[in-house]
Amino acid sequence: MSFAEKVGELIEELEEARVETLEEVEEFRIKYLGSKGVFKSLFHEFKEVSSEEKREFGKKLNELKSKTESLVSDWKSGFSEQPQESSNLDLTRPGMLRELGAEHPISIIKREIIDIFHAIGFSVAEGPEIEDDWHNFSALNFPPEHPARDMQDTFFVANPNSEEDYVLRTHTSSVQVRVMENNEPPIRVIAPGRVFRNEDISARSHCIFHQIEGLYIDEGVSFADMKQTLEYFAKEFFGKSEIRLRPSYFPFTEPSAEMDVYWGLESEVDYRMTKGTGWLEVMGCGMVDPAVLDSCGIDSEKYSGFAFGMGLERSAMKRFRIPDIRMIFENDARFLKKFKSAL
Repeated sequence: MSFAEKVGELIEELEEARVETLEEVEEFRIKYLGSKGVFKSLFHEFKEVSSEEKREFGKKLNELKSKTESLVSDWKSGFSEQPQESSNLDLTRPGMLRELGAEHPISIIKREIIDIFHAIGFSVAEGPEIEDDWHNFSALNFPPEHPARDMQDTFFVANPNSEEDYVLRTHTSSVQVRVMENNEPPIRVIAPGRVFRNEDISARSHCIFHQIEGLYIDEGVSFADMKQTLEYFAKEFFGKSEIRLRPSYFPFTEPSAEMDVYWGLESEVDYRMTKGTGWLEVMGCGMVDPAVLDSCGIDSEKYSGFAFGMGLERSAMKRFRIPDIRMIFENDARFLKKFKSAL
């Protein structure tokens, strides 16, 4: 078959070409315009055409290729404009919402307390959970013979680089020591965090629990300042404005006190919580011992301050009527679902 006959046959094929689907359009394009298609073959044979015929057949081949490309383009456009077949997907139906998680009761209590003290200028401070003896005990006026140093109360961690052991911090007061060592007064911070004590686990106690402690140091800070701050906290957090301060003892504060809030005796639950007195023990507090200030590099002749601390588990158990402290640490989804409304 001559070159002219092949071109004539190609013209007839293109005039009769019909497609029904987008897949057939692609097959047509590959057959005629692909890298191994009809036009590629004809242009290769075109090199053997005589010089007298090249002008005529070259022009005709270029026109045919352009028309074929336009035809393929028009077919594709036609198919893309056609409405798609309807599917079983109903876009008007409401979506399937994923079940949201819940905020842990300890996180709820901690966030509320942080917000309360943040409103009066307290910032949040954090520190390591594994501490050395200085920050956990010595700087806080714990003498070597203090009962809290006994292994029955403290978890000790072997230090491979020293003969001195580390401890899992027994209180977040160690954070206060680090703040006092690295900052000049005035200091106004709260230190929330997890602490550890070697205690038997029961419905009312655990070897892991959470504390939040506060520290305020400046010139002229008095016991009255501490009382006013704690009254503000009691009103904001408990909705109770009546508090009392009972004498107590802590190695790092002098004088020291326990703060109670008057809860009332309106129900049987109130009687059980307050042991029939109406007063609910909330936290320990006191004026920072001058020896603690001096050990942290703060002039106790110039500055004074107060500190306070409370356990978050106890507050959470009272707020949410949690009967067993172990429930707080078990991460049972059935228990945590109760706190979804807190999000």
